[in-house]
Amino acid sequence: MIALPALVETLRASPGFAHKRDIDAVVGALAPAGAVPVGDDCAAIPDGDGHLLFAMEGFVNAFVAAEPWFAGWCGVMVNVSDIAAMGGWPVAVTDALWSHGEAEARPILEGLRAAAAAYGVPVVGGHSNLRTDRPQLAVAIVGRAGRRLLTSFDARPGDRLLAAIDLRGRYHEPNPFFDAATGAPPDRLRGDLALLPGLAEDGLCRAAKDISMAGPVGTALMLLECSGVGATIDVAAVPRPAGVPLDRWLLSFPSFGFLLSVAPEAAETVAARFAGRGIACAAIGTVEDGSAVTLTDGTDRAVVWDFADGPLIGCRPGRVAA
Repeated sequence: MIALPALVETLRASPGFAHKRDIDAVVGALAPAGAVPVGDDCAAIPDGDGHLLFAMEGFVNAFVAAEPWFAGWCGVMVNVSDIAAMGGWPVAVTDALWSHGEAEARPILEGLRAAAAAYGVPVVGGHSNLRTDRPQLAVAIVGRAGRRLLTSFDARPGDRLLAAIDLRGRYHEPNPFFDAATGAPPDRLRGDLALLPGLAEDGLCRAAKDISMAGPVGTALMLLECSGVGATIDVAAVPRPAGVPLDRWLLSFPSFGFLLSVAPEAAETVAARFAGRGIACAAIGTVEDGSAVTLTDGTDRAVVWDFADGPLIGCRPGRVAA
């Protein structure tokens, strides 16, 4: 097993962390707007007796070129995860596609169509240009949530940090994507995502974020920064597939993975809901006062990030308010 100080350095030097660091510059250039501060998985706009949710994902050109069908699938998958992380239900997606000819575009569109059917989310429009020099893809989504949102800004000291991850999959080699979605029954995919709005409606979860390319620890850092808190995280407690090294897993992007900040008295109930659908869910840490996020492996301890020394994504409450 990799030593904890070396693991911390591996995480901090990873491309996933670097991509999240880039958000800081964008946050600094744009004034926050909307009902939920900058830094959440979706924009949330009050609408009637609930909220209209809006999100968008763009994909690295090299990924789209190398994995066109899977890129199209991920265009829907990552967006429905963002909606679920806010405690919402997806309504529809649109796409923006560029390619060098129809043949290059076809597998991207086929992946997009397959995921839309699997998740039950229609593609209702978009933009296309088949006369460019390379394939590029961005997908936007709208959804709805009730009055109770799950946000990144509501974790409190004393909360249990839970990780819920579907381990019924395999790596999409050689990438860091752990795919538990493309071979799953559509009704299971939809039912699993419905757990999140259920937790929101029942008031069982304070804050949530879907696990992104920064992995479980990097995603936890984003949530904690937005909430203005620190934490201690036991990396050995993170649900992990058998035989996968910890350093690889902590930099993996699971097709179904969420971090939840839950009051201690609700943690067992929340974990049981995921377990009831065959999804691994475990308490991996405790939210704390302060600015430091410390990792432990049961023996050693090491600070992976201290927001007092600098931001990760630049969405700590004081800066957002400014």
